[in-house]
Amino acid sequence: MKLEDLRPAPGAVTRRKRVGRGPGSGHGKTSTKGHKGQGARSGGGSSPGFEGGQMPLYRRIPKRGFLPFGGKSPYAVVNLKALGAFAAGSVVDPAGLVKAGLIKRSDRARVKILGDGEVPHALTVRVHAVSAAARTKIEGQGGRIDVLPEKEKPAS
Repeated sequence: MKLEDLRPAPGAVTRRKRVGRGPGSGHGKTSTKGHKGQGARSGGGSSPGFEGGQMPLYRRIPKRGFLPFGGKSPYAVVNLKALGAFAAGSVVDPAGLVKAGLIKRSDRARVKILGDGEVPHALTVRVHAVSAAARTKIEGQGGRIDVLPEKEKPAS
């Protein structure tokens, strides 16, 4: 076999469809658009989600919830029972929680401690928010809570 003997498989290469170039092209007159109707019109065709006049799916299903302008900015939550990994008297901050593998590095901007479980010893907790139950349990063990300010979103 030589290089000049190589050919594409039969039917693999087809000619380009040139429409609107007269009767000699084989695609003249209506230019493959048929007679009349939505698809034959200039700018014709249906919009995405159009179901032929039937009520579209996105309008049939129930709507739930509300998303305020600007979107959600959720907290990365950590329960008290997970803080047992920290030594007594240590400082629990977002960087420490990332190092302990309790939150993702990308979630450091907003961290909240929730009150599920018990805290075994006194800790200094420096996070952005603490639930009321977690606050009483941490302070009950002789710990301290420092609430960090949340970073402002840049105005867009």
